[in-house]
Amino acid sequence: MKKVLIISPYFPPSNTADLHRVRQSLSYFKMYGWDAEVVTTDEQYADMPKDDLLLQSMPVDVVVHKVPALSKAMTAKLGLGSIALRSLIYYRNKVNNLLNTGGYQLIYFSTTQFPVCILGGYWNKRYHIPYVIDMQDPWHSNYYEDKPKQQQPSKYWLSYRLNKYTEALAMKRVNGLISVSADYIEILKERYPRLKNIPSATITFGAFEPDLQIAAANASRFNPILTPGFKNIVYLGRGGMDLYNAIKSVFDVLKKGLSETPDLYGRLRFYFIGTSYAPAGQGQPTILPLAKECGVENSIVEITDRIGYYDGLATLQQSDALFIPGSDDISYTASKIFPCLLTKKPLLSIFNSKSSAIGILKEFNAKQTYSYDQTPDLYKKIELFFAELLNGNVPEEQYSPGAMEKYSAKMMTKHQCDLFDRVIYSDN
Repeated sequence: MKKVLIISPYFPPSNTADLHRVRQSLSYFKMYGWDAEVVTTDEQYADMPKDDLLLQSMPVDVVVHKVPALSKAMTAKLGLGSIALRSLIYYRNKVNNLLNTGGYQLIYFSTTQFPVCILGGYWNKRYHIPYVIDMQDPWHSNYYEDKPKQQQPSKYWLSYRLNKYTEALAMKRVNGLISVSADYIEILKERYPRLKNIPSATITFGAFEPDLQIAAANASRFNPILTPGFKNIVYLGRGGMDLYNAIKSVFDVLKKGLSETPDLYGRLRFYFIGTSYAPAGQGQPTILPLAKECGVENSIVEITDRIGYYDGLATLQQSDALFIPGSDDISYTASKIFPCLLTKKPLLSIFNSKSSAIGILKEFNAKQTYSYDQTPDLYKKIELFFAELLNGNVPEEQYSPGAMEKYSAKMMTKHQCDLFDRVIYSDN
């Protein structure tokens, strides 16, 4: 059995989006010839919500090594609050000790806390062990360069320059790449020509049915969010102005309906949950301002705080319908589509026509999948969806079993292991 050492600064019980690839894959690695151990930052140093139920979804025998981190209160004064930067020296020391014992064939970075990946080159040079980086998001990106300052992330000037330097450092010796988007890999290959000669693979997140079972079994533990008596439509995920093109068409149709048949359309209630990455109570609404601009704010509830992972899944299960808006960044791939598909709730999704999510949703035979820039009569199609929902006539979703298997977490783990094998048996 080959051994892979996985670096994931966030790990259960912390509740962050970037830990789910590893969490879901741990049940299947051995099936494909790999024994996985995880190195993570102790959750007491992570200022993220915790969800102890996440621990129920993993094998009980998984080996997890925990490292400390510097106090965020101290490093934030220097503008460096990232958990990767705060724990970098501890990762180096801990993994050095592990690699000194031997037995590992590969190091796998699966995280959006990218600065930790710069250690890959150090370990590769010192221990001659290959490493793979999982690009769940862009690392160094020019997306916000031409955007107004108010649309740029906090501390953008510093993060842009830090990301540019650290990405180049990590890519100098990397042996393999995994990404949720083919565009991310192509951008990196153009930026660093040596990457054209290393193994790479586009692997989306997978559908992990045990999560829905855990959520349903524990639904009574969560405080209800949705309002009885309404047709509640739920979106669970980050907000941002880059979603406005996809959302505005829905808000425009909602406004028209409220004007023409207020008693009917007044029964619709949209929930946008977990729209900010900021600490609890500090998030700024990004969807509600658009709702006010469109005159539909009374039908919109935005909850900026993140909620527990299984609380979120239970809320999806309790909804009347689901909504997924896509980013105007064409390389964006919405990992949230798979939990939505597993609920088999009526689903309205609107993306940029070049988004890979559209192709995936159509493989599932998700009928209410549109693009805001190419779908003919988009407003009429949204009106029909609302009418069927309000009248209780939305057809039951019948998704393709073949697509369910193709995009399962089990199959996504197989693809990861195939890439691991290519890396350790290649000459790069």
